[in-house]
Amino acid sequence: METVLNGVRVLELGQIITAPLAGMMLADLGADVIKIENPDGGDPFRAFRGGAYSPHFTAYNRNKRSMTLNLRTAEGRQLALRLIEQADVLLENFRPDVLPRLGLDTATIERANPRLIHASITGFGGDGPYVERPAFDSVGVALSGMGSLFFDKNHADMRGPTIVDNVSGMYCCYGILGALIERARSGKGRRVEVNMLEAAIAFIPDPFANWHQLGLKQGPYSRTESSQSFVFACADDKLVAIHLSSQPKFWEGLLRAIELPQWADDPRYKTRPDRMTHYLVLREELAQVFRTRARAEWMARLADADVPFAPVNAISEVASDPQVEHLRTFYAIHHPQHGEQKSIHRPVRIDQRRGPTQRAAPTYGEHTAEVLAQLGIAATEIARLKALGVV
Repeated sequence: METVLNGVRVLELGQIITAPLAGMMLADLGADVIKIENPDGGDPFRAFRGGAYSPHFTAYNRNKRSMTLNLRTAEGRQLALRLIEQADVLLENFRPDVLPRLGLDTATIERANPRLIHASITGFGGDGPYVERPAFDSVGVALSGMGSLFFDKNHADMRGPTIVDNVSGMYCCYGILGALIERARSGKGRRVEVNMLEAAIAFIPDPFANWHQLGLKQGPYSRTESSQSFVFACADDKLVAIHLSSQPKFWEGLLRAIELPQWADDPRYKTRPDRMTHYLVLREELAQVFRTRARAEWMARLADADVPFAPVNAISEVASDPQVEHLRTFYAIHHPQHGEQKSIHRPVRIDQRRGPTQRAAPTYGEHTAEVLAQLGIAATEIARLKALGVV
């Protein structure tokens, strides 16, 4: 399958997940993504668990090339502008004042390449009262209101995966793709801007709609009450999740599976609004029921009754799940220095196929000489630049 972005060159100046995720998505679609790293250690997540090739780094950087470049030097900035002249996309997630301080302000970049798509991911946008603040995933979770849907003030703690970082990268990727399509028609470059705060808000539209339209305050149980979602520990201490949604047949199927048909006439549970009102009571009663049998038996009963359910897989169990194995979601790719790397296919198929993964995540500065040679820079000049700490 011909890759979607074959021939598109992307310069990635970002770090800390947001830009690397967007860059990886573009790389998976066939773009040539050059990850530009500073000569003083590069992406900080390289050394997250020691060394310079951590699992955290490899998770977000497959299919890219890495070069080092010191943007604080005049020669480094000139090289950056030469790269920008030949690029289709510049992707970065610095605070708004960083590139201008380095002499790479918007006007300079646009003069170098009027067709460039300049994509920027920030914490809070390009201006405003918070513009100078640092921002990370937990900041976006809290400020956007998303955290209020997770946190319990009586047991306040941070849990779960990175959400806002990843969502911001996804929104940025589709903004870049839209800008590339528009540029094909107009020939004009565009500035694509995404901030983590708005990305997080946009990712949870339903609680805001409930508040603005009906004045309903949403909390940690609001969605689960409405969707009738549960997770239960079984007799063997394994967990199973159930999502009944709004269709009556799933509630009826659950009653068959647990052999309690009389609950259909219980005034607390007779209708879906009744079950929403008494969600916590229903959850506790169901928890007692599920404690009576092992998970495998419950799964068989739920499947027979056509109830939406799933075992709560540990991360170590996901790859061996029968459906995951069938989909071939995970794959292995070889790196000449670090050996076999296990990774996750992009979850998008085009014409029933995925694009090929060509390379594992790069080692630090692995492709510096290769990229500079493509700019027409001789080997002796590359050696001089390395000696000066420019690359």
